[in-house]
Amino acid sequence: MARYDFASDNTAGAAPEALDALVQANSGFTSGYGTDAVTAEAADLVRALLDSDAEVRFVASGTASNAISLAALCRPFEAVVAHEHAHVCTDETGAPGLFGHGLGLIGLKGASGRIDPAALAQALEAPDVSYRQSPAALSLTNATEYGTVYSEAEILALTRIARGKGLPVHLDGARLANAAASGFEVKQLKTLGVDILVVGGTKAGMPPSEAVVLFDKALARRFDARLKQAGQLPSKGRFLSAPWIGMLKSGAWLERARHANAMASRLAGLMPFKVRHPVQANAVFVGMDDAALERLRATGWFVYRFTDGTVRFMCSWATTPEAVDQIGEALKQVA
Repeated sequence: MARYDFASDNTAGAAPEALDALVQANSGFTSGYGTDAVTAEAADLVRALLDSDAEVRFVASGTASNAISLAALCRPFEAVVAHEHAHVCTDETGAPGLFGHGLGLIGLKGASGRIDPAALAQALEAPDVSYRQSPAALSLTNATEYGTVYSEAEILALTRIARGKGLPVHLDGARLANAAASGFEVKQLKTLGVDILVVGGTKAGMPPSEAVVLFDKALARRFDARLKQAGQLPSKGRFLSAPWIGMLKSGAWLERARHANAMASRLAGLMPFKVRHPVQANAVFVGMDDAALERLRATGWFVYRFTDGTVRFMCSWATTPEAVDQIGEALKQVA
């Protein structure tokens, strides 16, 4: 049977802290659609995590949270600029355009998933013309799709360019916990020019749940109606929010990410193939030809070839040192 330990950080189950909180929320009766006390407590904990009096909502997937957020920032005849390999550009089946009723995506260059500031500046210098969707919002990702982490200064440099041209900013934090575990200070986000932030829960060890944080509280007007129309305002909303209580109250959101990052560093140290991107979060990307990849899969380990042609190994909260050593030995044999 194939092993998916390193295929993605969403192949693991949910952390016990998240499941315990779900069980605790599964009693009695409460109001629905996110108006309950469990959701209120979870939102307060997210605000405390970020040290910000922001509006917080909980949705069921990263794709929905990103697409709904971008639709709130960008009109149908406009475009979002993002890294060319960002999740919104390569892995969401046009969801931003669907939720945004036709908004476009403009992919930008940048090493290891981080947007090159010069590329952003150049894209924003293009004149408005009637036959092209002009840039109207910036989307960033931290940690990036290649497991690298923007510093606070790097994000600020990009948001200043965007804001200088009047663009609001979205940040996809599906792996924000891993960025925080790598040293990124999430409490600084409120000062870095980000309007909407998605804080990842699923990849951090929860059942499906993401937190949408509206630093720009003006965006909260009718946002619940937007969620409802998108099928992301469930009646039993406490089951999306409860896991956050368990993960944030216990500190597991960050501690589990530190473990995942450490496992990636351990794997990188055992890797016989050339590591192609800096290992700063919970991912290791290597150069591996098709024959070697098939030999590895034949040993029972399943991993993906990624957008840039590298092979990706993802670690999660549940990755064990023993599993790292086992796949390290398999890699040694197929190299």
